[in-house]
Amino acid sequence: MISSLQNPSIKNIAKLAKSRERRAQNLFVIEGARELSLALQSRYEITQVYVCRELFSKTDYPDVLTGFEADRITEISPVVFEKIAYREDSDGIIALATPRRHSLAELQLSNNPFVIILESVEKPGNLGAVLRTADAAAVDAVIVCDPQTELYNPNVIRSSVGALFTVQTAVCSSQEALQWLHVHGITSYAAELQASDFYQDVDFRSPSAIIMGTEADGLTDFWLKNASARMKIPMRGKIDSLNVSVSAAVLTFEAMRQRGF
Repeated sequence: MISSLQNPSIKNIAKLAKSRERRAQNLFVIEGARELSLALQSRYEITQVYVCRELFSKTDYPDVLTGFEADRITEISPVVFEKIAYREDSDGIIALATPRRHSLAELQLSNNPFVIILESVEKPGNLGAVLRTADAAAVDAVIVCDPQTELYNPNVIRSSVGALFTVQTAVCSSQEALQWLHVHGITSYAAELQASDFYQDVDFRSPSAIIMGTEADGLTDFWLKNASARMKIPMRGKIDSLNVSVSAAVLTFEAMRQRGF
C-alpha cells in the first residue's frame, strides 16, 4: 500500500492535472468507479488503477476491478487518495488510461444523424455538460472545433460523469468539420442571437448539426457565413444569453422531439 504523499507514482498522478504532462506521457486520469466502468465498456486501455479500499467498499460498482491483473492494481491510503482526487464524495478509485485520437474519420453515423458542433469551447464544465446532453439524447457525435480546452481535462471527465466514454467525439478545425458535413450531406444550423428564425421552426428531421459558439463571443464569422442556416432561442428576460450547455440541450431535445424521441 502507498501511504506516502512523496511516492513518485502519486506525484506523477498530480502532474497529470496539467495538459502538457498528459500530452508528454500520453496518459490521462479517470476518477470514479462508474467512469472507469464506462471507459472499460468503451475499450479504453487502462494502464494502472489506484484503489482506496475504505472508500471503494461503499461503491455501487464493486465488479469494476474484475479482470484486472494484480500488478495493475495499487492500494493507497485515504490520505493519499484525498491528495490526488479531483472531486468530493468519490468512491476510492483513480485510474490511468491512454487517450484516443478522436478523428472525424473514425465517427460512425446512423442513417439519419444528428451532431453537436462546438466551436472554441473554453470551459471544461461546459464541454462536460454538453457531453451529458449528447449521451441522454443519443446523438451521433459531438465535434469540437478549434478547442480551448481538451477532452481529457479532469474537469471534463468529472462534469460529463463519464459521458466522454459513451459519446462519439472528434476534435478538428472548423474547416475540416465543414468539409465533413458536406461529405455526409448534413445540414448545419448556427445558433446566433441575431438570427431571424426561431429554433422551434427549424426542421431537424433530416441529417442535421447544431453549431454552438462561446458564451463570450458566440460563433465566428466562419460558421456564420458557412452554416446552412441560422437560428435563435427566443428570450424574454434582460440577459441576452444562455449558458452554452443549456442552449445545446434546448436545441438538441427539440430535434429529438421532432424525431419522435
